[in-house]
Amino acid sequence: MTATQLLDRLVGFATVSRDSNLDLIAFVEGYLDEHGVEHWRVESDDGGKANLLARIGPDVAGGVVLSGHTDVVPVDGQPWSTDPFTLSDKGDGRLYGRGTCDMKGFIACALAEVPRWVGLELDTPIWLALSYDEEVGCIGAPRMIETLLADHPRPAAVIVGEPTMMHPVVAHKGATNLRTTVTGRASHSSQVNQGVSAIHVAARLVTRIEDVMAELKAEGRVDEAFNVVHSSLHVGKIAGGTAINIMARECSFEWEIRHLPSDRFEELLGRVNATAAELEAEMQRRAPEAGIVTEALNTTVPALADDNNAEVLALCRELLDERPAGAVAYATEAGQFQREGLPTVICGPGSIGQAHQPDEYLDIEQLEAGAQFMAALGERLQRK
Repeated sequence: MTATQLLDRLVGFATVSRDSNLDLIAFVEGYLDEHGVEHWRVESDDGGKANLLARIGPDVAGGVVLSGHTDVVPVDGQPWSTDPFTLSDKGDGRLYGRGTCDMKGFIACALAEVPRWVGLELDTPIWLALSYDEEVGCIGAPRMIETLLADHPRPAAVIVGEPTMMHPVVAHKGATNLRTTVTGRASHSSQVNQGVSAIHVAARLVTRIEDVMAELKAEGRVDEAFNVVHSSLHVGKIAGGTAINIMARECSFEWEIRHLPSDRFEELLGRVNATAAELEAEMQRRAPEAGIVTEALNTTVPALADDNNAEVLALCRELLDERPAGAVAYATEAGQFQREGLPTVICGPGSIGQAHQPDEYLDIEQLEAGAQFMAALGERLQRK
């Protein structure tokens, strides 16, 4: 099967993160079985989703892991002009469908090369590492990485195939999603001296979250490799109150911290928490039952640092004609591989600008570039 044919099959599986990816995994397993490739499932706790590891080549240390996530973001409410789960070619040099660039295109390129890889005498293996639930906090990859390192010889390098227009990326920010709940005391809005408005307090804390960014810039804590040069803090959702004439008892908001590799998430959260503690003490002087609680909605996705990557970066540059390396603001599973001591870069077909959008697409020339990269990788790892 060609990369386009495989992409058509992969897009046809509606692997939105809220749903199972097992049908896609079973398809890939069947495809690998046809070519005699060993593979291993690493399931979620409830068995409803699975990662997949596969090895092409010898059972030895070294080699390269090609990592991609199988889940995609929802299409609900987006104005698609085609069926998002049917690959569409409109004749404009693009292939449309949910996940085409983020990131089933990369997976399709790798799978398309499997028949040729198995016919080569590889000196070191090529690993496929397909994960679940990347889009909701990089949840699936850690147990896959743990299994890889515990049960198999250690790989030498990892390439995570997020869309980078086939340019190697050596750094990205870490990401943590949080929810803060403010509990005050309800009262009639004409009797403001009797209540404590959770909305008013939450608003002060939301403002403080934005102020932290200004502090970081003023302190010179920036990295010019990123298009957003500082760590970012952003509030995306807020809800509270029951009626216009009732002082709100509760208000909650969801927010995120995307921290530079050089910043510590804990320190940035600490600045916000310090203000929350001051506000909570002020509230409790009027309403002892009042409080502010912040909880993490995901385990912190670690940043990817430009470190310990010379060999894998050199490999990518060799296969890609010396393209310059860069940094991206979005988070990936790459930091999770690096955290376990595996040299890691990001490199894949397509542009992040098309990801998560209605009418998401992958340029055909990018799919072809990804396929060429896979072919060159096999040739590079052949036994001399």
